[in-house]
Amino acid sequence: MALPSDFSYTRYLAAKKSVDDRALNRQVFEALAQTMKFRQAEGPVAILEVGGGIGTMVERLWDWGVLTQADYTVVDLRPENIAAAKKRLSLFARTQGLQVEENGKTSAVFSDAGRTLRLTLEAVDVYDFAARKAGKSAWDVLIAHAFLDLVDLETAIPSLFSLLKPAGCFYFTLNFDGATIFLPPLKAELDALIEKLYHATMDDRRSGGRPSGASHTGRLLFNLLPRFGGRIVAAGSSDWVVFPGPGGYTKDEAYFLHYLIYTVSQALQGKVHLEKDALREWTDQRQQQVDQGELTYIAHQLDFFGIKDR
Repeated sequence: MALPSDFSYTRYLAAKKSVDDRALNRQVFEALAQTMKFRQAEGPVAILEVGGGIGTMVERLWDWGVLTQADYTVVDLRPENIAAAKKRLSLFARTQGLQVEENGKTSAVFSDAGRTLRLTLEAVDVYDFAARKAGKSAWDVLIAHAFLDLVDLETAIPSLFSLLKPAGCFYFTLNFDGATIFLPPLKAELDALIEKLYHATMDDRRSGGRPSGASHTGRLLFNLLPRFGGRIVAAGSSDWVVFPGPGGYTKDEAYFLHYLIYTVSQALQGKVHLEKDALREWTDQRQQQVDQGELTYIAHQLDFFGIKDR
């Protein structure tokens, strides 16, 4: 097991790509894919991804055939994520045999026969970015992947929708919705308490003086998206399910699990309703279960695709 000081957020983001690939709701994804096919037939489509991390969604949409003629902007708060995205996507393009044209430090053009992707990366706070672009309605497609459960929805949604063109579409994926499950059970009461307290940290979290997330983001979106002018076209579950198969965990998913357990443990440090020794024992046992190929992890999430009506 890696020591806490060794945990890398960028490695976690890379490790969870295979988890996300399995989790994404195919019906919702197909709604995006069909819309993109139609719109790209008429010319390049402008895409904005907020909280884009290290660029795994860009890779996915290229690999899955969604991107044919696109101007794709990725923004993320962390400069280290954008730096990792630049390196990762450049390597991805060359590994795919694409033609690569670098345009400065944060932009590039990837192309092959009949497909072109113009990519721009920027390290910036999403609220600052939205304020800078306010009222310009410059994008055809807005993507937020595993992001909306980290922000205040009533602030973020109207701000982000202001960036979409009329009839622009949104693809909001892996929105956490109230279930964190570690199996097999250890002590039922302790497991339940840890889940309850961990979800409470999501509801209580603040960043920059703002509320920052909710433990039932998925279900909240059913009401909030229409309120702010979004028409939901497709929605469905996108649960994370990680378990050891006959050959153990897939790819780097053991690291993904170690990181999540560490994250839960760190979030619950100092909670008055949870004894320090009990949390430490729970954390150690869960990490050992990963090392021994015994842990199964499930998180309930929801995906949405829709159109901005106003």
